[in-house]
Amino acid sequence: MNNNLQTLRKLKLTGMANHLEACLAMPQHQRPEAEVLLNQLLEAEDLYRNHRRTSLAIKNARFRYQASMQQVICSKERNLSKQQLNYYLDGSFTDRAENIIITGATGCGKSYLATAIGHQACTLGKKVAYHSLPKLLQKLKSDKLDGSFRKELEKLENKHLLILDDWGITPLDMAARLALLQIIEDRQGRFSTIITAQLPVSSWHGYINDSTIADAILDRIIHQAHRIELTGESQRKIMKNQTH
Repeated sequence: MNNNLQTLRKLKLTGMANHLEACLAMPQHQRPEAEVLLNQLLEAEDLYRNHRRTSLAIKNARFRYQASMQQVICSKERNLSKQQLNYYLDGSFTDRAENIIITGATGCGKSYLATAIGHQACTLGKKVAYHSLPKLLQKLKSDKLDGSFRKELEKLENKHLLILDDWGITPLDMAARLALLQIIEDRQGRFSTIITAQLPVSSWHGYINDSTIADAILDRIIHQAHRIELTGESQRKIMKNQTH
C-alpha cells in the first residue's frame, strides 16, 4: 500500500493519495475493501480536482469581496427575490450570453451581488474576471503606450463572465469610450457581462457623452440584459450597526 501511495504522489493524483494515506492510518479491520476503496479513491480525486479548479478560477477572477449566493439577502425592501437569484445559480445565463445590469445607491450591495454571481460561476467551471471599470480603462490607456493593449483585450474577450464594477463613477474621454466599445463589441452574443452602477440606465447615454458611441455600446448591452434595481438601506450601514 505504501508503494501505491508513493506512485499516486509521483503521478500527481493528489486526491487519491490523500485519501489512501487517511485509509492507511486506520486500523486494519476498519479499512475499506478493495472495490469500495477504488470507488472512494476515484471520488476523492474528482473532488480534489474540482476544488483546485474552482480555487484557481476564483483567484484568477480577482474579486473585490469574498461573497456567496447563500449569503445574499433577498427581501422586498431590497427589491430582490429568491426567484431572481435562483435564475443565476446554474450559470446557464452565461451559455446564452445574457448580461446583467445591477443598479442602486451607494452601499446597497451591488458589488457584493455581482461578486456572488461571479463566484458561483467559478464553481461551475466558468472563466470569470472582475474589474473596477475606471481602473480597467486607466490600465488599457497605459497599455496602449507599451503595446500590450490588444493582449489585454483578448484576455477580457475570452472570459465566460466579465464583471465591470463602478460604471459611471468617472468621466470618459474618447480613448476610454472607444476601449469600452471594443470590450463590449468583442463579447456581444458570445459571453456575458455584469455591470454595476449607481447611475440609472436612463442616464447612461449622457454618461458616455457621445451619441454614436453611446448608441453602439448600449445597443449591445441593454437588449440582452436582466436588470436588478436594488433598493433599501445601505448594507454597509446595516452591517456596521450589527457589530455595535
